[in-house]
Amino acid sequence: MRVVRFGFERESRIPVELTGPAATMLATLQLRALDNRSAEPLLHDRWADDAVRRLDYDFTKLGMRANNAISVAVRAKALDDRVRASLRPGMTVLHLGCGLDSRFERVGPPADVEWYDVDQPEVIALREQLFPSSSNRRTVGRSVADPDLLAGIPSDRPVLVAAEGLTMYLTEQDGLSLLRRIVAHFPSGELLFDAFNTPSIHLNNVANPAVTRSGSRLHWGIDDPTELGIPALRLVSEISFLDAPELARYPLPARLAFRAAAKVPTFNRLGRLLHYRF
Repeated sequence: MRVVRFGFERESRIPVELTGPAATMLATLQLRALDNRSAEPLLHDRWADDAVRRLDYDFTKLGMRANNAISVAVRAKALDDRVRASLRPGMTVLHLGCGLDSRFERVGPPADVEWYDVDQPEVIALREQLFPSSSNRRTVGRSVADPDLLAGIPSDRPVLVAAEGLTMYLTEQDGLSLLRRIVAHFPSGELLFDAFNTPSIHLNNVANPAVTRSGSRLHWGIDDPTELGIPALRLVSEISFLDAPELARYPLPARLAFRAAAKVPTFNRLGRLLHYRF
């Protein structure tokens, strides 16, 4: 009797050759998969779980642990929720620094939304082997710092920009130039992205395994989100991840530490979600 095996054998897995900032997305991917395998998933990202199983990569060398998954899932869910709330029929969505994120699948945008997944060419090449194509979903293999990033993307629709784990890897000059190009290209829109303050940049550069083990470096810390120097951008909200109700999943000592930290402005701004409109 022939035995039929289901799953992905090692010889059929997809090889991964990424370094620097592009490699940090593998840690995020692994943590979303670990959240999905937990007893009570927060994000329910089965696509991340599938991707981890299909990649020929030793994820153990990233140094991630299952208890790191909650913070990543909290951040992703916060952005997903805001994207869903901000989506309007006929919008263009720019998913910047998309990595191997399944946000399109999780959010499920309307069919008349034009969605662009944007990242470095080598990341997009890997991504296209993992995620199916769609009539309203396109990929752009360019650095977000490329002055021609928006070339070929229609400018006649309102835009919704979503970026997770991106801004801190940019220099301040590149980050502000990117925002200015977006504001100049589209008639109106909303921007949703997470940001660190300067102390968080320094802390992650020495203590975050996803950063240190990939040889990456963080640069841009946003201390006051009202002072970007782009008059067209209006800050709608600033939400600290320390205020996320999902942090109740942590053990009591951790919850008490989070509550205490949330009362100190510097700590409360270590990581937060920013929402702008123009």
